[in-house]
Amino acid sequence: MIEPTTSELAHTTHGDTSSHTAPVNVPHHGMHPVEGFDVSPWQLRWRGLDVDMIGRTETLFALSNGHIGLRGSFEEGEPVDQPGTYLSGFYELRDLPYAESGYGYPESGQTVVNVTDAKVIRLLVEDEPMDLRYGRTVEHERVLDFRTGTLRRSTLWTSPTGRTVRIRSERLGSFPKRTVAAIRYEVEPIGEDMKLVLQSDLLANEPIGGASAKDDPRLAAALDQPLVGALAECDDLSAVLVHHTRRSELGVAAGMDHELELPASADTTIRADGDLARLTVAATVPQGTKLVLTKYMGYGWSARRSVPALRAQVEAALAMAKETGWDALKQEQADYLDEFWLDADIELDGDPELQQAVRFALFHVLQAGARGQSRAIPAKGLTGPGYDGHTFWDTESFILPMLTYAVPAAAGEELRWRHSTMDKAKARAAELAQHGAMFPWRSINGDECSGYWPAGTAGIHVSADIANATARYIRATGDEAFEVECGVELLVEIARFFSGFGHHDSTGKFRIDGITGPDEYTAIVNNNVFTNLAAQQALRDAVAACARQPTVAGDLGVTGDETAYWSRCADDMTIPYDDALGVHQQCEAFTKLDRWDFDRSRGRYPLLLNYPYFDLYRKQVVKQADLVFAMYLFGDRFTPEQKLANFDYYYPITVRDSSLSACCEAVTAAEVGYLDLAYDLMSESVFTDLHDLHNNVSSGLHIAALAGAWTDCVAGFGGMRDFDGQITFAPRLPSRLDYMSFRMVIRESRIVVAVDSEKATYRLLSGPTVELAHHGERFVLGDDPVIRDIPRLGARTAPLAPPGCEPYQRP
Repeated sequence: MIEPTTSELAHTTHGDTSSHTAPVNVPHHGMHPVEGFDVSPWQLRWRGLDVDMIGRTETLFALSNGHIGLRGSFEEGEPVDQPGTYLSGFYELRDLPYAESGYGYPESGQTVVNVTDAKVIRLLVEDEPMDLRYGRTVEHERVLDFRTGTLRRSTLWTSPTGRTVRIRSERLGSFPKRTVAAIRYEVEPIGEDMKLVLQSDLLANEPIGGASAKDDPRLAAALDQPLVGALAECDDLSAVLVHHTRRSELGVAAGMDHELELPASADTTIRADGDLARLTVAATVPQGTKLVLTKYMGYGWSARRSVPALRAQVEAALAMAKETGWDALKQEQADYLDEFWLDADIELDGDPELQQAVRFALFHVLQAGARGQSRAIPAKGLTGPGYDGHTFWDTESFILPMLTYAVPAAAGEELRWRHSTMDKAKARAAELAQHGAMFPWRSINGDECSGYWPAGTAGIHVSADIANATARYIRATGDEAFEVECGVELLVEIARFFSGFGHHDSTGKFRIDGITGPDEYTAIVNNNVFTNLAAQQALRDAVAACARQPTVAGDLGVTGDETAYWSRCADDMTIPYDDALGVHQQCEAFTKLDRWDFDRSRGRYPLLLNYPYFDLYRKQVVKQADLVFAMYLFGDRFTPEQKLANFDYYYPITVRDSSLSACCEAVTAAEVGYLDLAYDLMSESVFTDLHDLHNNVSSGLHIAALAGAWTDCVAGFGGMRDFDGQITFAPRLPSRLDYMSFRMVIRESRIVVAVDSEKATYRLLSGPTVELAHHGERFVLGDDPVIRDIPRLGARTAPLAPPGCEPYQRP
């Protein structure tokens, strides 16, 4: 979401913040792909060296386990764009000043902090620092492996003085051991014996670089030396630094321990002081042998624990990691990913580059959400500082659908985080004179920190998105413990909010006025269809949850009269429709607005950086899929004819100035029969980061767009829908794919669906039988595969995108 405070505009100029927009003066959806990547189904491999690409590759090669995030910066520390080490939920506060104050405006924002960097292992070759900008890089490659969960690197480098070394490294952020990361670093002299020095660091308050902080003085101030030292200790080969933030007063501990493999004796020293702990290893290494350093890294943070407790936590993590050992850590990582791919893999034939991109996407979504342990999933994951590290509605509406059916435990943990912020959401609702719980538009800790009301606080659909994700998770998993502990209360308090926020008019219709839907180019409107349908579903799900769990409902003070009113509000919900045009109105009177002049704006995207909101808000122009997205999430509320008519109307006026839009349009395009258009739109979503279509990947990945890879394959070409717990499929492939298979977890059952141009095959891999449907025909999937023909679809000519907004076409 874009927010035109001074801070946000400074970010946006560089394509760096909020609403997933493309940058100014960049051809819309037209950047060239990153050169240098090999096409491989299970790896992202970069060969060669391009210093100008470092910012992008640091993001693309980032590792995370949902708790610790490590950007793919070089171990040697430089060259670097943004070094980046992040912990889920760890932030600093900063001011949100306003030109004019207003009641209920948030007073402070939250910004993700680059915590103590433990990735650094500097190398000196006969006193010459190893730096890829100097000397000669003979060979260089990096490999992000989706099956092992590691980043490997191999470099053959000749120093300015003519000495050549082979450097190999491998790093991981452990999925099984969430507080642990590790690096194995090897140096081999080539052609002669050499004196080598390694400096393994813990470094706090390192300069973060990047344009965002430089252009925004308030952000720069918040991130200038954000960590205050509290403890620095070292012993033998290990060290721990403990710091706290200046304003948010969060404590963080980082530690390192090492194992050395040497062909001969070495001199080792270690020191720790303030913001730096350093182990120095100096040795003469004969040619034909290696100096091997294994570095174990541990992290922990807390708003409550003492300095000794944080130190103890990290020391325990290091002891656990060292006792496990490098080889076992790698094996545990591979085993974890084996289980993930058994439940989540998508296989494609016909487009090898798309196959690679889809697995890249699934891997990074897993990294963003796997081990957050009741923390928010940021829009950028833990891959960069973009969007200040905030979570938005992206999580519940784009990321959790994939996690719910692939890694359900991760989806449950994120929803538990939302529940843990219930007091903040209720306080925010009360502050704005509302009942129930009003969840923030953007946040790290649950407090609202959106500085722009029309496209921030007014986006109340975020609360309904949370309710919808909660009900989906309960249906898909049958997790009664979650429902009792968290789910019912989430649904009840959100239902209380919407039933109080809306009202019945003189005709008896229930209205939700003065809000902003997903399309941020149409702000402060009445009866946005997406919001109203999401609220309607939330109200009905709350009624059903109270019926299933009457004791919990009673403890929350829910009465029969209250649930009856929720049902009435849902039944009476206003859904605007234009009878003359035969289409739904995105919001009340939307189809009466003046049309945007798309010929005039060709080449001037994103519109919000080239035209005033004063003009955008008054015209028929859509920033991101709104009504079209509603037809996927709430598809049982539309007829097939309505879906086709609505798509034909809204696609030609949607400019996709948001990375969230293409995947939404793709899934609906597939449903209405525009399969090749859906394929192009899916490609745009999936390659958003790999091909840097918005020219801002250096600030972090677009996790929601990556999750769109799952949505477009499973829900788009697989036709999967889950309405009221009934899983149905309507698969069809575009002409450029020959075959697709995908896997899902439904309660205790694991299934795989394989699709080609003629038929679909459904197999139960494990668990009890499950009732499904294929193009409307119900069946029970048991031990034997079920094979069904795919109905033929008549030819349809897809509508055209606005001029200059055509779907991305790969070279």
